[in-house]
Amino acid sequence: IETLAAAIGEERDTLIDLYEPYLIQEGYLQRTPRGRVATSHAYAHLGRPVPGRQGELF
Repeated sequence: IETLAAAIGEERDTLIDLYEPYLIQEGYLQRTPRGRVATSHAYAHLGRPVPGRQGELF
């Protein structure tokens, strides 16, 4: 969140209180135990391929 806030010039609390609920409600963002994750809907909206799963090295 801090990195994104710095990149777009917004306060951290503004992102959490204003933008995050909207992105979750619209299906672009999901909160997981490991943090926030962009959904496949978000990647489709941006015209980007969904990245493969990491951690499958072994």
